[in-house]
Amino acid sequence: MVFQKPPDGGWGWVIVAVSFFAQFLCYGSPLAVGVLYLEWLDAFGEGKGKTAWVGSLANGIGLLASPVCSICVSSFGARPVAIFSGFMVAGGLMMSSFAPNIYFLYVSYGIVVGLGCGLLYTATVTITCQYFDKHRGLALGLISTGSSVGLFIYAALQRELIELYGLDGCLLIVGALSLNILACGSLMRPLESSSSPPPEKTCVDKVPDQYFVYHEKEKTVEENISILEKGYIDEKCVNSVPDCKQDSILNKNVLSSISINEKDTYKKKVVEQTNFCKQLAKRKWQLYLTYWKETVVLFKNRVFSALFVAILLFDIGGFPPSLLMEDVARSANISEDDYYMPLISIIGIMTTVGKLVLGILADFKWVNTLYLYVTTLLMTGVALFAIPFAKSYLTLAMLSGILGFLTGNWSIFPYVTTKTVGIEKLTHAYGILMFFAGLGNSLGPPIVGWFYDWTQEYNTAFYFSGFCVLLGGFLLLLAALPCWNACTKQSSKLPPNTYSYKVASNA
Repeated sequence: MVFQKPPDGGWGWVIVAVSFFAQFLCYGSPLAVGVLYLEWLDAFGEGKGKTAWVGSLANGIGLLASPVCSICVSSFGARPVAIFSGFMVAGGLMMSSFAPNIYFLYVSYGIVVGLGCGLLYTATVTITCQYFDKHRGLALGLISTGSSVGLFIYAALQRELIELYGLDGCLLIVGALSLNILACGSLMRPLESSSSPPPEKTCVDKVPDQYFVYHEKEKTVEENISILEKGYIDEKCVNSVPDCKQDSILNKNVLSSISINEKDTYKKKVVEQTNFCKQLAKRKWQLYLTYWKETVVLFKNRVFSALFVAILLFDIGGFPPSLLMEDVARSANISEDDYYMPLISIIGIMTTVGKLVLGILADFKWVNTLYLYVTTLLMTGVALFAIPFAKSYLTLAMLSGILGFLTGNWSIFPYVTTKTVGIEKLTHAYGILMFFAGLGNSLGPPIVGWFYDWTQEYNTAFYFSGFCVLLGGFLLLLAALPCWNACTKQSSKLPPNTYSYKVASNA
């Protein structure tokens, strides 16, 4: 398939609009799952750690399965995958309304909805990148705010629907709303050249056809031999029984000499195909070996290794507030009359602001993106340490806003990754980091919930979360100190294909 040059406009802005609304409809409920979390606690009576698995799976499984999602989009295209993901998200939400226990929710809400979100995210990002080149950063920034706006609106919407129709009715209505993803997906027209000639078959595609031709040829020759042989033998056996055996042997020799050229040609082709398959398997094995060698080289990069630890610890400690903040307020005995806005809604709207502001700051030449990212990690750790001291709605709302703004550092994470490993290694490195980010998203809320089940209070849990985020921030800061560059130059040169993040380059 030959793609046209990205138009950087035109139908591309329609793609941006439908991708925004698709992410809004898809991620609204999973990101605002904290409202449902309270209802599931009351409905099933399970522990907080066990119940938290539902929301953590829904938000983490998409990142964990990001390689599979990328393969699906590459194989089938963005439009079919987006439409299929709409069915998955809507179906998972509707099935969750009939959940008899928490284990059913692990599958219906955690895995089905989570995989649908992962597929849709990959499809929207892929097709947006195809339509934009010069304005790609702006387009991606606009569609990424769809999930944050969805968090802001769905937190209040789900609470209102629960009061009016109950938990089951809320999930049915939200699932029905998610069916609008199908309309958004149908508008994701693929950018491809309609007048381009069909691609010529490669050697790999030609070999099976050639094998089929020679296989049929050999089959035809053998059938002809069998027919002639049978007819000739029958005729001779009727006329002269003693000579039947001798003539049969003579006939076989004659016919074998006739077909020897065809069989030799076929054998040669089989040998050629076998050698080709061996070479192809060898090349594939070399690709796998190269991939793992490049992965080892990436982890030899000091800053990348620290970044890997930092993103894992950040998601373990920084993600739980968006899921558990409502329960934190209820545990602090804050009256519902004091609620002016759901705390999760505050996190959602401030995450949108944080993505935009931090993204703009990252574009300034005098701003070092790695130091900016480390600053957000350290501030997040401090804010998590402050949550146990918040005993009123106002203080929890302020901390929710701060945490939401700092969570917007996702918008600058690709910048940091690019500066660390180089643009050539970005896809490989980013895939590894996103996998472990999904692992952190999946583990964070259950760990915090288990701490509550053990201690019957959230203080220890958020001290642990704050420690994780601070540890990741300090490790990344330590790895990025300029003194390491001088030590590295004096000791030895870096291995090939690795990149050193020059921290003081933009300072």
